[in-house]
Amino acid sequence: MLISKKSHYICLYIAIVLFVLLICQLIGIWVNDNIAQNSSLKISNFLYLTHIRNFGGIFGLAQNMGWLFALIGFGLLIGVSVYLWIGADARGYEYICFGLIVGGGASNILDRIIYGSVIDFIDIQHIPYWNYIFNTADVMIHLGIWPMLILSFYTSNRIKK
Repeated sequence: MLISKKSHYICLYIAIVLFVLLICQLIGIWVNDNIAQNSSLKISNFLYLTHIRNFGGIFGLAQNMGWLFALIGFGLLIGVSVYLWIGADARGYEYICFGLIVGGGASNILDRIIYGSVIDFIDIQHIPYWNYIFNTADVMIHLGIWPMLILSFYTSNRIKK
């Protein structure tokens, strides 16, 4: 029995989602167990691990509305998965990029379910006007979004020519 190219991409997508989810959760567990909340571990003058809890959404907006972000996020993750499953024209890079995005998003949702908040800890210092602390899941989401945007613009411009 031959397995279609799309089936390979779906398997790759699922593997990336599960891998990202596992890594993000393991790092979050380590932070939770080893760095007290509201305290920091200095890695360098530039990088600290500062354990805080985000009870809101992106950039700490809408505090105590984490359940709403989890609900919206869950809907988006299902929507992306359905798009990749039934979308006939999804490109290979979309499966990889969406795998990173969905894995990171699923990790933040799981944090909200388990802890009632997201564990944030990556604290980059000495950047003007920057005072945000984020987590590994946020990094994974960005590692999926930015290449996908760039590749989407690049490939759509090539198709139009």
